[in-house]
Amino acid sequence: MLLRKKKKLSQSALGKIIGTSGDVIGRYERGDITPSIDVVSKIADALEVSVDYLIGKTNLLLDKDAIDRLVKISELNDENKSFILNMIDMALRDFKTKKAYAS
Repeated sequence: MLLRKKKKLSQSALGKIIGTSGDVIGRYERGDITPSIDVVSKIADALEVSVDYLIGKTNLLLDKDAIDRLVKISELNDENKSFILNMIDMALRDFKTKKAYAS
């Protein structure tokens, strides 16, 4: 519910996006009924989060752009994927070092 409200979507608006009614969305949010995995996937897409985040398996909120980038990285050949991941590691080390010296 909080995520839906953060996106400024009413139950009715979310229902329209995923092909159901606002009343059904309300029943999902109250725990009266449990959505199918297909519906959960549609809700995750509509809210631009992962299914894992939506169902509470992770507290890591990845937006659509981050997920798209991760998918693109995963599709690279091993050499290019390794290069990209090494660049990310270097950037993270640099950030942590700067943060440590700034303290």
